[in-house]
Amino acid sequence: MANHALLNNITHKDTKVISHYGSQYGDNLASVLVFPTEFIELQKHYPIFLRQDQGSGKYQCAVLLGLEKDENLFLDESHPSGWNADYVPAIVSRGPFLIGFQPQEDSDEQKAVIHIDMDHPKVNENEGQSVFLTHGGNSPYLEHISKCLQVINSGMNMQADMLAKFVELDLIEPVNIDFELANGEKRQLSGNFTIHEEKLSSLPAQSLYDLNKAGYLQLAFAIISSMTNVRKLINLKNLRLAQ
Repeated sequence: MANHALLNNITHKDTKVISHYGSQYGDNLASVLVFPTEFIELQKHYPIFLRQDQGSGKYQCAVLLGLEKDENLFLDESHPSGWNADYVPAIVSRGPFLIGFQPQEDSDEQKAVIHIDMDHPKVNENEGQSVFLTHGGNSPYLEHISKCLQVINSGMNMQADMLAKFVELDLIEPVNIDFELANGEKRQLSGNFTIHEEKLSSLPAQSLYDLNKAGYLQLAFAIISSMTNVRKLINLKNLRLAQ
């Protein structure tokens, strides 16, 4: 169970966080939620899909990391960081941290603050990255975490409007992917959605202009182009099977 605490340089002056990735830290995830603010980086490494909540019917964005439950094919103990890709999804990279908001006195605005899950397996006082410097300032690691949280927060604010626009323009379509592994085992990836490339390309000029002005056109193409990374996943799986 999570034990969230408001991060501060007094209570957490000795707190360290293991920045290495591994299944022992809960990083063996077959898929994770992602956000439009990181699509340009994500498309270089992972297939980006849309997932639909069966209850609300609303879509969310996710990347596929493995081909079966609890499988993350990007975890690699031989890699210095434990993760064999140049970009790690923000929701994973943030580790035990999350963003929160505090009301301000004499103002309707809320201040963004950082919380930490003290029961997270990466949190300790003996090894890993220091959260604060000796004199109390933010460490470079915490600055990195702040950027990850900004990516998530900004992305959450953008995502609902972007997906609503994709729905409005009827651009979302289901996609099932059938493939065969090197050992002859046949698999299917189902329950995912992507952007219909032909419908996107044939949109009226005004709709394309509106998508581009909102910054959503390049994100739609990022989703489409990321589909080539399914082959990368299959290759990674075949390498594991051959070991």
